[in-house]
Amino acid sequence: MNLIIQGNDVQNNDLRAIAKLAEASRIDRITGEAFRLLDAQPHPDITEYCEEASLDHAFVPSGKKLTDFGLIAMDMDSTLLAIESIDEIADMHNVKPQVSAITQSTMRGEISFAESLTRRTALLEGLPQEALQKVYDERVRLNRGAEKMLQRMQSAGIKTMVISGGYTFFTDRVKDRLNLDYAFANTFEVQDGKLTGRVLGNIIGASGKGEILKRIRDELGLSKEQVIAVGDGANDLKMLEESGVGIAFHAKPILREKATFSLNHVGLDGIVNLFE
Repeated sequence: MNLIIQGNDVQNNDLRAIAKLAEASRIDRITGEAFRLLDAQPHPDITEYCEEASLDHAFVPSGKKLTDFGLIAMDMDSTLLAIESIDEIADMHNVKPQVSAITQSTMRGEISFAESLTRRTALLEGLPQEALQKVYDERVRLNRGAEKMLQRMQSAGIKTMVISGGYTFFTDRVKDRLNLDYAFANTFEVQDGKLTGRVLGNIIGASGKGEILKRIRDELGLSKEQVIAVGDGANDLKMLEESGVGIAFHAKPILREKATFSLNHVGLDGIVNLFE
C-alpha cells in the first residue's frame, strides 16, 4: 500500500513524521505538492496529523495506474467549476440569497434534488435568456487544476464526462471548451426569450446521475472498477456508487463519508497524483 500526501505547502518535517507513523520504506516526490510514501501502513494518528497540517492523504494500492481506468465522470458546479452556476444566474435576477439557501440545503441532503431544482428554477421566471451568456462569459471559472487533470486523463485515453444537476446551457459550453466526450444536464424552458421558471423533461438528480453513469459505462464496455467519479455534495452519491473510485472534492461531510478518497486542500490535478 502507498500513502499519497498532498498539500499546498508540504513541509519536509511533516513528511518525515507521517512516514514514521506509516512505517514507510521510502518517500518519492510526484510533484512539488504531492508525495508517495511506499509500503505504508495505516496508523490511527495519520488522519489527525494531516488535518492539522492541512494535507490530503490517501492510501492507494501499490501498482494502481491511471491507465487502469477508462472513464471519469464529474459533477459540474463546485467540482469542475469553481461556482454554482444557478446561484450566479439568480444573482442576475436578484434572487441569489433565496436560491443559495435552497442549494445549500440540497447539498446537505435535507431536501430532494428534484424539489430543490424545481423551486430554484421557479425563482428564475422572467429572466432574459441573454443573461445566461453574460453569466457564462463573466462568472464561469474552472476549479484549480481542472485543465491539467483533464489533459492527463485524455492523454491516458480516458473518456471524460460531466453530469450536472444544473443546466445544459452551461454543460454544453463547458464540454466544447474542455473537449469532453459527454455532457448531461437539465434543460429549462424558454418562451419569448425569457425563462418560464420550468424544467423540461425528467430532472437529472442523484438517481439520474447514477443511471447515466451506468449507461455510459456499459456502452463503453467498462467495468465499475474502471470508472472514477468526482463530486462535492449529496446529489453525487449515486454517481460515486456506480464507480470503482469515488472522489469527494472539497465536499460536504455526507459525501466524504462514502468516498474512496477525499481531496480537501489541493486542486483537481490532485486526482492524477493518486495513481502511478
